[in-house]
Amino acid sequence: MKAILFPRNKIQEVAKRDMVHYTGVYFLFGSTEDGAKPLVYIGEGEDCFKRIQSHNCNKDFWTHCVIISTKTDEYTKTDGKYLEYHSLVKAKEIGRYIIENDGGSNKPSISESREYDLLDNFETAKMLLATLGYPVFEEKRKKDSKKELFYCKGKDAYAEGEYTEDGMLVYKGGKCTLKETPTAGPWGINRRQTLIQDHILVKENGMYVFQEDYIFDSVSAAAATVLARRANGWKEWKNKEGKTLDELKRK
Repeated sequence: MKAILFPRNKIQEVAKRDMVHYTGVYFLFGSTEDGAKPLVYIGEGEDCFKRIQSHNCNKDFWTHCVIISTKTDEYTKTDGKYLEYHSLVKAKEIGRYIIENDGGSNKPSISESREYDLLDNFETAKMLLATLGYPVFEEKRKKDSKKELFYCKGKDAYAEGEYTEDGMLVYKGGKCTLKETPTAGPWGINRRQTLIQDHILVKENGMYVFQEDYIFDSVSAAAATVLARRANGWKEWKNKEGKTLDELKRK
């Protein structure tokens, strides 16, 4: 398998590359206006570039594209449709990105042996995307028994999570102070409102509760969301012994 990544403003230059015209699966990446969560559109095409050209005219959100195909254009239309279908299913399961597709994709009829081959190809695609900086299919929580947990506590707030290479991962079930203080500022209030609108934070028993694991690119943004005020995440997130993230990761 082979992947090619290009920014949207280089779409005409990349048209000269043979691979972009192969049958395969492609990913359009962007982010919400406030940057709260990344966006992805997943598609397939017998000539991927033709499909991407149409998206260049009618989809505003994306800034970068990744096309994944074989080195010698070996995929059939059915192969592309299967990879699109499986990619959409897994992306929704993982929940790192907001899916921009209008609907799902139907699983095409395919032999069991070919499905196994394509599932193996998908694992390679998963690795390629993560290497390029788009961990669409990477689990939020790493399966590591030695992972270190951190806690953020307030008068009526309590959340736990882990400091990852992607940022601060706050676990599902974390409880946030309901009302923001004046120090929260417009940015902090807007971030919380976005999470509420996306149903990531839901009001329960007089507080906001995380409905899923959520990754913040800033440890301070994570703490400010939990505590509903301006906060230094390096001081607020502590391990079970009370040592701060700052003490353990920066000194």
